[in-house]
Amino acid sequence: MWRVFFTSAIVAVVVRTAMGWCKSGICGHFGGGGFIIWDVSDGQDDYYFKELLPMAVIGVIGGLLGALFNQLTLYMTSWRRNSLHKKGNRVKIIEACIISCITSAISFGLPLLRKCSPCPESVPDSGIECPRPPGMYGNYVNFYCKTDNEYNDLATIFFNTQDDAIRNLFSAKTMREFSAQSLLTFLVMFYTLAVVTFGTAVPAGQFVPGIMIGSTYGRLVGMFVVRFYKKLNIEEGTYALLGAASFLGGSMRMTVSLCVIMVEITNNLKLLPLIMLVLLISKAVGDAFNEGLYEVQARLKGIPLLESRPKYHMRQMIAKEACQSQKVISLPRVIRVADVASILGSNKHNGFPVIDHTRSGETLVIGLVLRSHLLVLLQSKVDFQHSPLPCDPSARHIRHSFSEFAKPVSSKGLCIEDIHLTSDDLEMYIDLAPFLNPSPYVVPEDMSLTKVYNLFRQLGLRHLFVVPRPSRVIGLITRKDLLIEENGESSAVELQQSTSVRGRYSESATRMDAARPLLDDLLG
Repeated sequence: MWRVFFTSAIVAVVVRTAMGWCKSGICGHFGGGGFIIWDVSDGQDDYYFKELLPMAVIGVIGGLLGALFNQLTLYMTSWRRNSLHKKGNRVKIIEACIISCITSAISFGLPLLRKCSPCPESVPDSGIECPRPPGMYGNYVNFYCKTDNEYNDLATIFFNTQDDAIRNLFSAKTMREFSAQSLLTFLVMFYTLAVVTFGTAVPAGQFVPGIMIGSTYGRLVGMFVVRFYKKLNIEEGTYALLGAASFLGGSMRMTVSLCVIMVEITNNLKLLPLIMLVLLISKAVGDAFNEGLYEVQARLKGIPLLESRPKYHMRQMIAKEACQSQKVISLPRVIRVADVASILGSNKHNGFPVIDHTRSGETLVIGLVLRSHLLVLLQSKVDFQHSPLPCDPSARHIRHSFSEFAKPVSSKGLCIEDIHLTSDDLEMYIDLAPFLNPSPYVVPEDMSLTKVYNLFRQLGLRHLFVVPRPSRVIGLITRKDLLIEENGESSAVELQQSTSVRGRYSESATRMDAARPLLDDLLG
């Protein structure tokens, strides 16, 4: 968290400095922008109670379209992973080029089929020109129009960057800039292309395209609200903003963070209750059909992502029932190199319990060793020994650095197939005691699976040992036991509590001594 805070502070300082330096116009198109991407602070100031119904309808539409988007992208991604992308990297490049050509052809061809509209009367002090000057981003694009006083509303959305197109849809005081036919055409086209493009081998996200889809149908609903209620202070851009929030909520299923993001990038705190309303409705509608976009994709890729809460049926299960699907593979403390290579090659387990035998023959679990650490030991070969006996603890020293056991960021790490071992190496032994975790997390076998689930979530665990119920208790740790100063002495809180207990005990003893003669007379 502090690293994110620090980097965000650096970004804020650098952006503010660059914005001040670029005010003179020397940065070209990079001179504009800032932290407020789509400023709608000059939009609708107030809303009526009657508007809550169409706003709720926007939330329902966002939930339905978001759930449909998640399901369609799931089908497309599954098809790509199982058939298309298995044909090689060349197919991925060809697919991206074909989708790019189709997108460009549609973006250029559809505005040609749309008739131009006459420019509306200019609003004083609005700063909006119709049509816009050539080479400038903004509203009212003149695209193959017969006269200079006309504009193409469909080209206004297509021939802009996505940020400027969203700014046009959010803009206030542009009541009749877009027609319902153009918005519906763009919605169908962009929604389809977003489904097809998601999952291709290109670095693309879903946040800004989701805002584009939501703001399109939100503005469409806003047009009908303006015509139905006939109120002059109702802005279509307000409904476009709510539509963007509803689609993101229906697709990504985020609520609190998404609400904060939408308020920050639009600079309008007055719309916070409305954004919360559409987010809650869209998330509830979407949850009735499927999971969020990221949860669906994580499940498709096999990522073991735990939800915030355990399933209801886990309350009736115990830890022992959850670990019966796979057989536990344990390693002895001193093991042959050939056995280690065989075990690593026969399974994909990431951690292995290490056991040892006492003099009485009892089996004792002494720790947990990771797969990545075993691969490092096999590759380095410096810890191989000829004797099958444990090393002397006094003569033992680690020949590795911590960086050798760290997982590389740019790759998946070592594989057992990448390690070459000779026949002499396979006959040697490794003492695993210096390289294991001697105190892994342990739970009894009859612990509720709900508690086990919460432990994994709260502690961020990768492995958890399930052992039989302990036979005895050697101690009990409370919060006071953990309040220990650096010099090993008890903390002031503990001393104060112990002093108060001794004071109460001595006072009670004094009272008993004073009352003892009276008790002797009564009993005598």
